[in-house]
Amino acid sequence: MSITVTLPDGNELALPDGASGADAAAAIGPGLARAALAVEVTHASTGEVPQLRDLARALPDRAHIAILTRKDGPKALELIRHDAAHVLAAAVMELYEGVKISIGPPIAEGFYYDFEFPDGASVSEADFPAIEERMRAHVKAAEAFVREDVPVAQARERFLSERQDYKVELIDDLVGAAAAAAKAGSEQGEALPTAPLETVSLYTNGPFTDLCRGPHAPTTASIGAFRLSSVAGAYWRGDSKRTMLTRIYGTAFFAKAELEQHLERLEQARARDHRKLGRELGLFTFSELSPGAAFWLPAGAGVFNELVSLSRRMGRERGYSEVKTPQIFDSELWKTSGHWGKFREHMFTLEVEGREMGVKPMNCPGHLHLFSTQRHSYRDLPVRYSEPGLLHRNEASGVLHGLLRVRHFAQDDAHIFCTEEQVQDELAGCLEMLFDTYALFDFDVRLELSTRPPVRSGSEETWDHAEDQLAKALAAKGLEYELNPGDGAFYGPKIDIHITDSLARSWQLGTVQIDYSMPERFGVAYAGADNAEHTPVMIHRALFGSYERFIGILLEHSAGELPLWLAPVQAIVLPVSDRFHDYAREVRDELAALASSPERALRVELDARGESIGRKIRDAELRKIPYMLVVGEREQAERTVSVREHRGGDAGASSLEEFADRLSGELYSAVLTTRSSSHGHA
Repeated sequence: MSITVTLPDGNELALPDGASGADAAAAIGPGLARAALAVEVTHASTGEVPQLRDLARALPDRAHIAILTRKDGPKALELIRHDAAHVLAAAVMELYEGVKISIGPPIAEGFYYDFEFPDGASVSEADFPAIEERMRAHVKAAEAFVREDVPVAQARERFLSERQDYKVELIDDLVGAAAAAAKAGSEQGEALPTAPLETVSLYTNGPFTDLCRGPHAPTTASIGAFRLSSVAGAYWRGDSKRTMLTRIYGTAFFAKAELEQHLERLEQARARDHRKLGRELGLFTFSELSPGAAFWLPAGAGVFNELVSLSRRMGRERGYSEVKTPQIFDSELWKTSGHWGKFREHMFTLEVEGREMGVKPMNCPGHLHLFSTQRHSYRDLPVRYSEPGLLHRNEASGVLHGLLRVRHFAQDDAHIFCTEEQVQDELAGCLEMLFDTYALFDFDVRLELSTRPPVRSGSEETWDHAEDQLAKALAAKGLEYELNPGDGAFYGPKIDIHITDSLARSWQLGTVQIDYSMPERFGVAYAGADNAEHTPVMIHRALFGSYERFIGILLEHSAGELPLWLAPVQAIVLPVSDRFHDYAREVRDELAALASSPERALRVELDARGESIGRKIRDAELRKIPYMLVVGEREQAERTVSVREHRGGDAGASSLEEFADRLSGELYSAVLTTRSSSHGHA
C-alpha cells in the first residue's frame, strides 16, 4: 500500500501508507529533513484549505503538501513562538507550585501565557531571569513535542484531577461550540458543517502537558533565542467579572542576532507608541469610563475629520452617495445576514420592549436593507453607498490597545450594488481609489487574495466564480498579490491591503470584497432590461479600515510627524516679545483670510505665552508643527514673517501672501489632486 502527495512544484511523491510529513521531507532530501519544522497540508479533509500540521502526523493520500522551514518567515516564527509559550508554561509550573494555566498563544510580535498564581505568590519582571534560566534548560534538552488525541471525557478527567480548572472550562466550551456550530451549519446549509467534538489534542514536552490544537515543531531545540518582556493583568476570557490572571509576554527567534534586532526595534517602537504621541501632541485620551473608545481632543478631532473629508471628497469624485443608517437593529437583520450566528459574541446586544437588538459592528446589513427599501432598475446601477458611520464591537478587555484595537470606531465604509457585467469596472475603480489613497501617505502596498474559509455560505461554483472575479481584476491592473487561502469572509473572498511601516512591521488595513451571498440572503433585486428581477452583486470596500486604527499606525510610522495637510496645526506664530503680540495676531488672522477656498484654509495658532522665543521654538518642535513663523521688530516693520521649518531650521523671510500661497499650494497638490498616476502600480 502506498500514498501519493503533490509537492509545491507540481511533482508527485510516492510514499508508504501511513507516511508522515517527516517521511516526506526525508524522501526529498536529508537537508530538508534536518530543516523541517512542520508540513502544510491541503486536502479534502481540510476543506481544500492549507492546514499546518506536525511532521509526525500521517499524510492523507492525494494531498498537496509543503514542508515548512525557518525560511518560511512569519509562519515559521509563529510556530516556534507557540513552542516557546509551552516552554514558558512548563518553567512556571516547575517554579511555582499550585499555579493554574489557561492559554498561551503566539501573537504578532511573540507569545504570552496566562497564569493564576496561588495565594501569596506573584511574578514581576524581576523574576524573569529565573524563569528564563529554567526555559533554557527545556530548550537545551531538545524535548520532543508529542501529540496525543484523546477522548473528551478522558482529557476532562485528567485536568480535573490536576485541578486545572481553566483547561476543563476550555474543553467544555469546545464541546459546546462544536455542537452549536454543527446545528447552525445544518440549519443554514453550510458547505462544510462542523461535526460534534469527540476528541481533543494534548501536547507534551518533557514533564509538561497542555490542551492544544497544535501544531508544534519536532522539538524545543528549534527555539534559537527568546526573551521575556513584560507582565500584565488579563481577565479570564476578557471578562471583568472573572478572575484576573497574570499574563507573561515574551518573544522568540531562530537566532540571537534576530532577537537583538527585534529588541532594538522595540526600543524605537516604544518611542513611537501612538498612545504616547497622542498624549504629547494633545490628540486623544482614554478613560476607564468607556474602555476601548478614544476621547478625541480638538487637535485629534481635526486629524480625524481631515481623513473623513478626504474619504468623502474622493468618494464624490467617483460617484459615491453618502447614506446614514441606524446604530441598533432588530436581531432579525443580523440573523438574515448570518452575523447573529457567526459574530454574535463580538456584538453588543440588548433587549428593547421584548425584542432582541444588536448594536451594529459593520454597515453592510444596514446598507442591504436600505437598498431593498427602494425600487431599482438596471439603469440605476451601479449604486454606490458610503457611510463613515460609528461601529461597535465587543472586544475582550485584554486585547484592547490604544487606537489599534478598540470597541468604538468608524470605517470609511462603502458598498456597491452592480450588475454582473459591471463587476470588473467597479473592482478596477476600487483598486484605483486604493492606490490613490495610499500614495498620499507614501505607503508601499502589498495585496493578498483571501479565499474561501472552511465554514462559508454559498455553493462551490459561486465561490469559484467570486475568487476568479477578484483574480481577474488584479491581473487586469498588472498587480502582484499573494494568496491567503482560507481567510476570506464567510460570505465571499476579498483583497486585503497590507502596508509595511518605517519599523518594518506589516499591517493589514483596508479590504475590497465581492459578495454574491448576502444579496441573495436579503432577497434584494433590481429590474433588468428584460423586466425580470435580478440579484445584484455586492462589493464591500473599506480602504483605511477604521480611521482610529489608521491614525494609530500613521502616528507610529511617522513618529507623529504627520503630512502638512493632515497636521492639526500647520503653522504657529511666535512673537519674540509681548510688544509684538498685536502684529502676531494680525499674522494669524490674515493667513486664515488669505486662503483661497475652504479646502485650502490654513490651521494657524498663536503662541502668546510670556516665554522666551527659544522656549517657544523648542515647544513647537516638540509638537512637531511643520512651520514656525517668528515675528519681531523687523518683521512688523516690513509686514513679513521669518519662517522656520520643523527639523529644518531657518527658511528665510516671507511676505504673508507668499507664505499663504506656499502652504495652500502644498495642500492643494497633496489633497485635491487625488487622481494620480498610481493606478497601474504593481
